[in-house]
Amino acid sequence: MATGRDTQAQGGTGRTRGRPRSFDRATALEKALMAFWEHGYEATSVSDLTRIMGIGAPSLYAAFGDKRTLFDEVVQVYADTYGAFGDRALAEEPTAREGIARLLREAAAAYADPAHPYGCLMVHAATNCSSPEVEALLRDRRNASIAALESRIRADVAAGLLPAGTDAATLARHAGAMIQGMSQQARDGADREELEALAEIAMTIWPHD
Repeated sequence: MATGRDTQAQGGTGRTRGRPRSFDRATALEKALMAFWEHGYEATSVSDLTRIMGIGAPSLYAAFGDKRTLFDEVVQVYADTYGAFGDRALAEEPTAREGIARLLREAAAAYADPAHPYGCLMVHAATNCSSPEVEALLRDRRNASIAALESRIRADVAAGLLPAGTDAATLARHAGAMIQGMSQQARDGADREELEALAEIAMTIWPHD
């Protein structure tokens, strides 16, 4: 059984005390991510997690803490990997319009990808959740994403790339609503092409000079 404490590899300085974990932490974390993404926080029990991750409860608690701290880590990993396309689009495209258009296209591809659960973990993981802390964690993440969209749009208004009267807050919230709606529609069976069509229509409301 794993000790729950990382041990250093044997090297020139000799052998450290304790036994190494009998599982790969990153692999176990990825399996937990998929479980939470598919079933949500509430419906995924500790016994589900130990079965899916292939570890015992003592190893889970020692390596990841309790279910909530494991979920916190899962959310961060998701944001840095599967959900990172949004930040990349805003950072890499020259305008807010192009950044958000790319974000919506890439959301269509990501949310309908059969290689992993459909939709967005940030949108669905707190469904029917009885934990206010988990609900707040994901709500804050979603609101931060909308705030980032608004900030980028305001920057383009200030730079003259969008009309001075552009309602940055409403435009950002519209994009957020599209992202969240596309996530739900992917869960309901919409395919990539259908979601890409929605993304294209969503951009037609953007103001022009």
